[in-house]
Amino acid sequence: MTKISAVFCDVGGVLLTNGLDHGERARLVEKFGLDATDFEDRHHMLSAAMEAGQLDLDQYLDRTIFYRPRPFRKQEVRDFLYAMSEALPDSLALMGRVEQAGKVFLATLNNESRELNLHRIETFGLRKYFSVFFSSCFLGVSKPHPQIYQLALDISQRQPEECVFIDDHSLNLECARRLGLHTIQFLNAGQLENDLRTLGVEF
Repeated sequence: MTKISAVFCDVGGVLLTNGLDHGERARLVEKFGLDATDFEDRHHMLSAAMEAGQLDLDQYLDRTIFYRPRPFRKQEVRDFLYAMSEALPDSLALMGRVEQAGKVFLATLNNESRELNLHRIETFGLRKYFSVFFSSCFLGVSKPHPQIYQLALDISQRQPEECVFIDDHSLNLECARRLGLHTIQFLNAGQLENDLRTLGVEF
């Protein structure tokens, strides 16, 4: 088997809690007393553009929540969104060990809005672990579109067979496998460590 030289890792659901997935949106709806159906409809119409960097967080909030007067401020919503992010410490510790070993190139490969992505990179010190951030908001394309995986390969100048991609969603993994990348579906840090070692990643 070709030696693994690069590890691409999802962020939400692997290293940190999710950014604005269905669970986080449900908490947002409950916190601010929003109409869940209306908010979800608006979210699904706008989320792809926001993740691709075509819409900023202010514009997203204007169109999903603040299209009419509210008894709370936009900054309160923004602060609540940021505060929902939490570290998955076992996963971060594992990535720290992989980074310290210095045997592979480490990069993120994730879907996220620009503001939330930058907040999470800074707040959780992700630059300590990863050299490059292949985020949908920077690349203009989201998983599971094949182009985002191809861009990660092209920019890092890696062949698919020497790369492993870690994600918690099966569809994202299926699309990466079609391009020839090795994949690991994340369940927990212990399982991830075992699967990385099985693929020959040394740390």
